[in-house]
Amino acid sequence: MASGKFTKSWGAEYVGAGEVRFRLWATGQKRVTLRLSGKDTEMDPAGDGWFEATLQGVAPGAEYNFVLADGTQVPDPAARAQKADVNGPSIVIDPLRYRWQNTAWTGRPWEETVVYELHIGTFTPEGTFSAAIEKLPYLAATGITMIELLPVSQFGGNRGWGYDGVLLYAPHSAYGTPDDFKAFVDAAHGHGLSVVLDIVLNHFGSEGNYLPMLAPDFFHKERMTPWGAGIAYDVDAARRYIAEVPLYWLQEFKLDGLRFDAIDQIDDPSEKHILIEIAERIRADITDRPVHLTTEDNRNVIFLHPRGEDGTVPLYSGEWNDDFHNAIHVFATGETHGYYRDFAHQPERLIARILTEGFAWQGEVSAQTGKKHGVKSSGQPPLAFVDFIQNHDQTGNRARGERLIELAGADRTRILLATLLFSPHIPLLFMGEEYGETNPFLFFTDFHGDLARAVREGRAKEFEGHAGHEDGSVPDPNAQQTFAQSKLDWRKPESDEGKNWLGLTRELLALRQKYIVPLLATAGGNAGRVVKTAEGFVAVSWAFPQGTLSLALNIGATDQPLPDQPGETIYTWPASAGETLPQNSILVRLAPGESK
Repeated sequence: MASGKFTKSWGAEYVGAGEVRFRLWATGQKRVTLRLSGKDTEMDPAGDGWFEATLQGVAPGAEYNFVLADGTQVPDPAARAQKADVNGPSIVIDPLRYRWQNTAWTGRPWEETVVYELHIGTFTPEGTFSAAIEKLPYLAATGITMIELLPVSQFGGNRGWGYDGVLLYAPHSAYGTPDDFKAFVDAAHGHGLSVVLDIVLNHFGSEGNYLPMLAPDFFHKERMTPWGAGIAYDVDAARRYIAEVPLYWLQEFKLDGLRFDAIDQIDDPSEKHILIEIAERIRADITDRPVHLTTEDNRNVIFLHPRGEDGTVPLYSGEWNDDFHNAIHVFATGETHGYYRDFAHQPERLIARILTEGFAWQGEVSAQTGKKHGVKSSGQPPLAFVDFIQNHDQTGNRARGERLIELAGADRTRILLATLLFSPHIPLLFMGEEYGETNPFLFFTDFHGDLARAVREGRAKEFEGHAGHEDGSVPDPNAQQTFAQSKLDWRKPESDEGKNWLGLTRELLALRQKYIVPLLATAGGNAGRVVKTAEGFVAVSWAFPQGTLSLALNIGATDQPLPDQPGETIYTWPASAGETLPQNSILVRLAPGESK
């Protein structure tokens, strides 16, 4: 771990001074040639579909490809870097060349987490790791404790969300080099910020994916995901490739955690599910700092998120809680299209249940699917849920990418932001949310020809039934303008309106760290209680060993009497709240000491 190098089963690995072993699994090929710096070397069959070649005198930065029997040149599926795009040559990288500066970093505990989700390409005008470093002091000063990056593995084209990666070990070349990414993580640690990465282990993108040609056995012959062929996780070489991806990013880039995308699409018939194997290996191998692992799973399950008797996390730290977003969105906007149908009836009651028990749907029959959805979650500690009122998916899954402030208005959004940040669940902010960004976040790609047309038409069809698609218009994902519109406007936080929003966010986060975080380390399950709900109104409380936290909010048109909740008022909006909660108001109280 201290070396900063992770030895992969696949790809190019330094095994001595200037000595590199190249290794490829290619069951679909009878012969493979390594082309390194313009010189060809026949690779040796090593059994079970593996090909190997070990060469001396290989300098970092050397370009290489694998050449198939028919003359096709392909990149290394496990390359650490690409010269440019996914189809071009791969680059030999010496992972030990980077000199880490903040070597004393030991991470931050999970209960302190305030996640800031950002997309490197649209976070700054330059869209690079290096440019993002300049914003780190700002994030730290705001009260952010964890940066969560959308996937950075190499994908087709220069522009994209990153969820169609094909070279899962290579940082996207348009964002910078592996050392640039390490410098970003290093600098973040210097500012007290954890860095986690969103990774996709359920499918590969279309452009630049040569694995079907190299090794058809990498993919399941019958299983399909919504995005392409399912991976054969029970095939040894494929399992090694996938299982080593998380360990590689964590160890080589000293990341503080990972978010695993759409794990409901990871169908593994093995005796031990690959996600359990991955978590167990991470927990066993990385012991010098806390590692925070979260999952996205639309099934509302909890089997990957157990807690030890002492509160330790043996597998995954938390689950992205789409239920919270969906209920809040209906509550705030009244939209009931598509997947919001399940939250259309009395969203106040669902929000109250989510805040006090975790999920809204815990085994009831979904109106959308007609099937039972979810499992009982009230026994989970609040730290097992990552909540948000907006994120890349929920914003981008609108035809015009509107943010919540545009849909619900500033007054209502302020109350929902405060609710998010005072809840004992882990809060996540989407980039720009802290200063009231109004630029959209759209779906964008950088494809050409038939693939571009297929993506454009497929995206338009996918939006059918989503809110914001009433007139049928969808921006062309491949247009440069679609990408440009999605960039943050860094003039906004300098405006009076932006300063006010940023001041609010910083105030709320400071109060969270002072009052809420001390409650959380010992917070267990079954702590929440619904006090009252009414149209537009929610009142809940949580009894923790360190005190009782109460929250009441009203976005309805009717004033609501203040609930009888104990403790000191730690936040109220408006500041002059009287005996009732008027429209667009919130009250948070804390009764310190051991709960009864």
